Amino acid sequence: MLATKQEIENFMRTDFPQAKCTVEAVGAQSATVRHTVGFDELRPGGTVSGPVLMTVADCALYVAILGEIGIVALAVTTSLTINFMRKPSSTKDIIAKCTLLKVGKSLIVGEVSLYSEGYAKAVAHVVGTYSIPKFK
Repeated sequence: MLATKQEIENFMRTDFPQAKCTVEAVGAQSATVRHTVGFDELRPGGTVSGPVLMTVADCALYVAILGEIGIVALAVTTSLTINFMRKPSSTKDIIAKCTLLKVGKSLIVGEVSLYSEGYAKAVAHVVGTYSIPKFK
């Protein structure tokens, strides 16, 4: 059961407002989300903090999964590996592009590339796995 962009946006707004990500696109085992960087998310040196980048990647993965299996609130992260490759801009939104690599019955694996808006080279690369709850 697929979830539409509108259904996911409504769910995120009502059930997960702390995510602070905007759904840009969802479908075909993929998703793109945007996060506007705030001053409180910068670390010394004027770069976006690692935990913020991990959160945005996790959000993109979650949105792609919801788009594929429907609104399943208890789909949860079981692993997340990130490689920081470049300093993200402190004045540009973070754009996360996710592709699901494997959709199984109990686990879903995806990868996310994170970009500073307007830049072609990724600032970070993430691979994550989600556990999907069993329904009886």
